[in-house]
Amino acid sequence: MEPATLRSFKQQEHINLEEITGYKGIYNRVIKRILDLIVAVIFLVLLIPVYIVISLFIIADTGFPILYKGERGGYKGKTFKIYKFRTMVKNADKIGGGTTALNDSRITKFGHFLRKTKLDEITQLINIIKGEMSFVGPRPELLKYTSQYSGIEKYILEVRPGITDYSSIEFINLDEIVGGENADEFYEKYVLEKKNQLRIKYAATVSFKTDLYLFTTTVLRVTKKAINYIRRK
Repeated sequence: MEPATLRSFKQQEHINLEEITGYKGIYNRVIKRILDLIVAVIFLVLLIPVYIVISLFIIADTGFPILYKGERGGYKGKTFKIYKFRTMVKNADKIGGGTTALNDSRITKFGHFLRKTKLDEITQLINIIKGEMSFVGPRPELLKYTSQYSGIEKYILEVRPGITDYSSIEFINLDEIVGGENADEFYEKYVLEKKNQLRIKYAATVSFKTDLYLFTTTVLRVTKKAINYIRRK
């Protein structure tokens, strides 16, 4: 049976093709990229000590490699490799599916901490500097899903994928939503369509105001989640 928390997601706003215009603006095409590059370079320099500490903990916990590099569908349909601090055992992709289940056995001890605090995502500053991602934009999806985009879903690829967006906030506890069994099946049946609708919403409304709202909301939600996690420990 479809969970009550997801049944409400079926009440979706209808988006007309005429309303999907945000991605065409100069902010998305020019200004956003300049801001991303400047801020990402500053953050990268400031976070170098954090990168070193996290890298040492990963090596001590499970050895190399330090980074996870997974292929994703990106801007204008181009494939790129997303960078994350590795939070799972080596060759985790070959052991299980693409969706992380609740209490997934592939997650390492230190990986749990990185995921709950979202520190595994900070390496995506490299993707931003390379022009593959943005701070705010549709969360990059696996190629097996982006290759099936059709109709207005194709507008998702007209903006750079980001570290956060509407769907990241909506599904900040995705592992708890998909549960511990058949995570890929649950994700495809109950979550993917809603996430794509929220991604389309971003492409339609992308602006500095939208990005500022999503960025600040994400920081507040992630901070609260991290504090709660640390308190429980």
